[in-house]
Amino acid sequence: MTKESSHAVRSAGVHRVVVIVDENSNPFELGCATEIFGLRRPEIGRDLYDFRLCSPEPHTLMRDGFFTLTGVGDLGAADAADTLIVPNRPDVEVPRRPAVLDAVRRAHARGARLVGFCSGAFTLAEAGVLDGRRATAHWQWADSFRARFPSVWLESDVLFVDDGDILTAAGSSAALDLGLHVVRRDYGAEVANSVSRRLVFAAHRDGGQRQFVERPMPDPPDESLAPVLAWAQERLDSPLTVSDLAARAAVSPATLHRRFQAQLGTTPLTWLTGERLALACRLIERGESRFEMVARRSGLGTAANLRTLMRRETGITPSAYKRRFGPEVS
Repeated sequence: MTKESSHAVRSAGVHRVVVIVDENSNPFELGCATEIFGLRRPEIGRDLYDFRLCSPEPHTLMRDGFFTLTGVGDLGAADAADTLIVPNRPDVEVPRRPAVLDAVRRAHARGARLVGFCSGAFTLAEAGVLDGRRATAHWQWADSFRARFPSVWLESDVLFVDDGDILTAAGSSAALDLGLHVVRRDYGAEVANSVSRRLVFAAHRDGGQRQFVERPMPDPPDESLAPVLAWAQERLDSPLTVSDLAARAAVSPATLHRRFQAQLGTTPLTWLTGERLALACRLIERGESRFEMVARRSGLGTAANLRTLMRRETGITPSAYKRRFGPEVS
């Protein structure tokens, strides 16, 4: 199933996101889902999702007994979900309730999009929907996951994995990264940027970035990449190279590469290409229909290069992206 499949927002009605909350679920990831999918969006002028919580029990004790969740619907709500977010719990060796696993299987069978945050990959794998598929989970549980579910292709050193109709995040802030990625898939880069601004969170971190990013104490002079990143973002239409970035930062290309890996978990070239592609998406959303112009203004060079990169990173062509997210569908 491709990213251009039926998992885009429905043309009629509002896409329904349902979160299953089970005993000992993590409240942080529940909060991430609520912030991204559950809040009203007056700054956008419309609500993006119909958001619901459900649980197999009327009283659900959250992780380590922090609090008890009450007043949410039963698992029947999961049967109406367009996107179903599955339980994530730190007790990964404890089997999930059969009723929860059955709800996940039913959702998958009827074509709903499934999302697992952090240890949610264990829930998906236990339900049997990840066999032969790509997924990720928090790095501290990678060995346990591989031992229990050898038929799943676990990518343990990335922030999130988008495998079409099943998406998984590595945990904690990666849940926000994946949530914003879902919004970007459903509504485009402009809306996702608006949601990220409200969260005061980075609008786009590529899923392939490393889970664990080293952050050594900086030695004078300040080694922060922020100034060179801001400088580059204002000049994306220019023929910038990694050497240009290194010269601006007054370091060698090798040193710049090490700092990018340590502070951002990616390479300078990958970051620069991602920023240019994000700008290209915004230009298309704002109505620029000449793809040669989009490629030139975003620094991607040619329409052919734009087409190759967009298909690789978003799963769809510029023309398909324009049809889905251009001004005429607003």
